[in-house]
Amino acid sequence: MRVPSAPARRTVLAGALAVSLLSVSSSALADAPKDRTQAGALVLIGGALEESNTQVYGEIIKRAGGPGARIGIITAASVPESQDPHAGDPERCSNSACNGAYYADVFKRHGAADAQWLPLDIDHVVNADSDAVVAQVNSMTGFFFGGGDQYRYVTTLLRGDAHRDSKVLAAIRAKLARGAVVAGSSAGAQIASGPDMVTGGESYEGLRDGSAPGYFDDATRLGHLPEGGFGFLRSGLVDTHTGAYGREGRALRLASDTGHDRVYGLEENTALVVDRPGSSREHLSVLGPNGVAVLDLRDARAHESREGWSLHRARYSYLTDGDQYDARTWTPRVHPSKQPLKPVGTAPVPVNADVFFSAANPDGVPYGFRTTARALASTRAQSSATATTFESGPRFTVTFTKARGFAAFTGDGTDARTLLSLRVDIAPR
Repeated sequence: MRVPSAPARRTVLAGALAVSLLSVSSSALADAPKDRTQAGALVLIGGALEESNTQVYGEIIKRAGGPGARIGIITAASVPESQDPHAGDPERCSNSACNGAYYADVFKRHGAADAQWLPLDIDHVVNADSDAVVAQVNSMTGFFFGGGDQYRYVTTLLRGDAHRDSKVLAAIRAKLARGAVVAGSSAGAQIASGPDMVTGGESYEGLRDGSAPGYFDDATRLGHLPEGGFGFLRSGLVDTHTGAYGREGRALRLASDTGHDRVYGLEENTALVVDRPGSSREHLSVLGPNGVAVLDLRDARAHESREGWSLHRARYSYLTDGDQYDARTWTPRVHPSKQPLKPVGTAPVPVNADVFFSAANPDGVPYGFRTTARALASTRAQSSATATTFESGPRFTVTFTKARGFAAFTGDGTDARTLLSLRVDIAPR
């Protein structure tokens, strides 16, 4: 089969999924058991999980019981077989069933005792209330949610305007509460979100136009689901493919619009591991080759003027492999193998005229936001640096500042790797 890849930047669901969510009651979740403390763990990956990533696959398997691990695979965010023109071709197919078979095979090759696809997708919504599938869930020690479109998970596993758990989701939630591991990549990580889960959008359009409740045919429009996803992680908003798709801007705008103080921006092929999610002892750590952005809006202030929207005094931290984070106290703990960076460079920070990697820029380069932040941290010649959006009308300027509390850490003594509390301001020009 064709190996699942990162989703297209302009994914649009067809038919009944492309509907407005504006009428859904945001108070309905009071009836759902989503605020209970969980004893298990989450392993949330920012997408594009490589099958050779033994670090992340190994962590999921270890937390599911090691050699005895039994992993339930859920790929309902993928299109079903009925919508895949290559469903009959194992080399080209990319649908819920063949993607489930792919992940089951990968988990077994990484050492799981068993891995089974749970037959759930938008063509088989009834299976989410099947006692046979619930029994399959109850035989598992861990779960993995694949990528695609997170709203398909909403359609498949949640019920009615109240978004109540289906029987299968209730069984998975109960397993998490008793100590199971729940992992997910891309849409499979997004769906772990609590209220205001992002449903789509690009950074520039989000900064220019703001966010709105709903799921939109225009995939550049910044949308969110007020009721959220499954609510496994509620200490901050979740976004995925963050640097690779330049999503820092949309994450900041959505958090500001919806009153959230924190966003976890997950990078590709890298996991945010969350122990005891939802409890006062919730603890997070980073695993993998990239990192996790923590956007802090506690002191941030937004302003709307005739020129456009602006945000001041947000903070950006970028945690990398081995770093930890206490969600309750907002405290990062840098891995002891990293040392404080003493910048020696004197060259100016390179000009960045596409800070959010616009899809409209044929020469764009991913990770522009992170690259500018790290370049500033690595030089002693500047205390601040600016970068701009590719689009104009208005053109937004992002200003990075080494304000009080900023720190950078290195693994090789030269280049910045982990960043703590870099000030970020966004304004139209």
